[in-house]
Amino acid sequence: MRIVREDFRTRLDPRWRRYEVGGGRLEPTGASLRFVVAGATARRYADAQLDDYQGVPRRRFPWRPPLRLTVRARFSHPSGTLRGTAGFGFWNDPFMMTGARVPTLPRAVWFFYASPPSDMRLDLEVPGWGWKAATIDALRPIALPLALIAPLAVLAMNLRPLRTRLWRPIQRALQIQESTLPGEMTEWHTYQLTWGRERSRFEVDGEPVLDQAPSPRGPLGFVMWLDNQYMVITPWGRVRWGLLEVPSQQWMEVDRLEIEPIE
Repeated sequence: MRIVREDFRTRLDPRWRRYEVGGGRLEPTGASLRFVVAGATARRYADAQLDDYQGVPRRRFPWRPPLRLTVRARFSHPSGTLRGTAGFGFWNDPFMMTGARVPTLPRAVWFFYASPPSDMRLDLEVPGWGWKAATIDALRPIALPLALIAPLAVLAMNLRPLRTRLWRPIQRALQIQESTLPGEMTEWHTYQLTWGRERSRFEVDGEPVLDQAPSPRGPLGFVMWLDNQYMVITPWGRVRWGLLEVPSQQWMEVDRLEIEPIE
């Protein structure tokens, strides 16, 4: 695992794969790279993305802990106004977004944004949409027995008094932990993720925002993106996916990206 330092003033590292569809595009500015979505519709998926796993089997995804990710970024619109999802970090691409792989359950450690009408209430202490630090590992061995009782648990969690009592142990078993990020998305911030073998730490401008979060296992792939999708998924059985119109231009701008192994 080698050190990656990308300041976007020179040619992109050849490890990165561009993914630009449906009005999504990557625009160099000379000192930064903008992930742009413009003119997107509710009938067509739009995505501007860099990753390093297109066409690669999951077992060959390149990243394992311990490592540190540092990104300096800003967005064109504030949380709630920016439409779709966005973010950067590491995951296992469980939904066949960039290749013909068998679908699986998610593993991720990343900075993640979702706009309304998204509602992903996986951590009951955190809203189902917004700009967050987040971890999940739904592929741990304990996930299989949980899957066997999932239909009954979903039904029971529709009874509000049982919701928290039933979901908390499942949330811990799937290593789900989230925290809403401080500050305005439209301002420049330095985001740092330390992905350890057992625990992970998230910082914004040097201040911890999520500490001692459970770490998913590797290998995982790196992704940085902005798109126009939304998703609703709750422990009590609400599941919905769709696309949002983005009639005007919106973007995520990045001028620093570093990934380095640590002791």
